[in-house]
Amino acid sequence: MTRRSLRKHAALAAVATLAAAGTLAAGVGVAGASPAAKPQTRHGKPVTEAQVLGLFDEWNAALQTGDPQKVAARYAKDAVLLPTVSDDVRSDRAEIVDYFEHFLRNKPVGTKIESHVDVLDRNTVIDAGTYEFALTDPRTGRESTVEARYTYVYEKQANGQWLIVNHHSSKMPEG
Repeated sequence: MTRRSLRKHAALAAVATLAAAGTLAAGVGVAGASPAAKPQTRHGKPVTEAQVLGLFDEWNAALQTGDPQKVAARYAKDAVLLPTVSDDVRSDRAEIVDYFEHFLRNKPVGTKIESHVDVLDRNTVIDAGTYEFALTDPRTGRESTVEARYTYVYEKQANGQWLIVNHHSSKMPEG
């Protein structure tokens, strides 16, 4: 092949690659689209960092009731919970309630140490950082503290309520 035909061949290959990438990207967009997906609303005020931080306070207040149903009500129906003191991924309401039935026996009281809020849009926010839980052993009454990392992903529901759609919490690795 001549130098010119090599350049022409390389140019055609580049165009074919770009066309394939564009087709793949379009296909991913279509494949990723969900017919049940709700459009993002453009009305209403943007959520503030203080409001996002208050969502933890509401969740922590639900813990203080001792009622696993009230805590689970802070989670969306299809939420995923990766809990601090369990190896099991909880991906439905019954599993989330089950986790809190056990966890609440320790009378947990959460305190945030460090928070980083990321407002993705008017309907989706992330709160990540560190917190600690004061726990009381139900058998001995002995008190302890568990330090952990957390990530909460909240989604604003059609009724305006913010619910947890993903919650990951894990003990600090050095702790």
